[in-house]
Amino acid sequence: MKVSLSQTLLAGLVLAILPAGGHAQPAKPKPCSSQHYRQFDFWLGQWQVFDPKGKLVGHSHIQSIVNGCGISEAWTGAKGYQGVSYNFYDNKRQLWHQTWIGGGGGALYLDGGLEDKRMVLQGKDSDKDGKPLLQKISWTPLEDGRVKQHWQTSKDEGKTWSDAFVGYYQKKSQGKAKP
Repeated sequence: MKVSLSQTLLAGLVLAILPAGGHAQPAKPKPCSSQHYRQFDFWLGQWQVFDPKGKLVGHSHIQSIVNGCGISEAWTGAKGYQGVSYNFYDNKRQLWHQTWIGGGGGALYLDGGLEDKRMVLQGKDSDKDGKPLLQKISWTPLEDGRVKQHWQTSKDEGKTWSDAFVGYYQKKSQGKAKP
């Protein structure tokens, strides 16, 4: 059997690429590439935020950070209040986490995950008198491209909930507010 020069060069190239033993190693998965890390991507974008009556209440810039391993939010309320949140899928605990830092010095620590296409995060907090308070925030992608944020609090360990905020995130490119 006659072997051509190109066949010899190709065989040498294959052997140079393969590790010892001649078997290719499976490629390592890229960090933060599983579907869990993409569950909150519907919230990414430049947003105007409106209350249920259509009044502008703020602006939010939500972006992917750290090679797709997290999401950051930069919030500016209509009256100038600012805050940031850092959100990430915690692979060890198998849940999403958010740390919110408000411009007034407050913080929230929320955990949870995707429930029926909604991201639902909650955590323990305390009210101004130091009494226990549960915080729950859900983000729901709507068919028209908006995202509804519903923030609730409970003073009785989740038996009853009160609305703290309801806002509709609308991409800045979508034009006029929809109530």
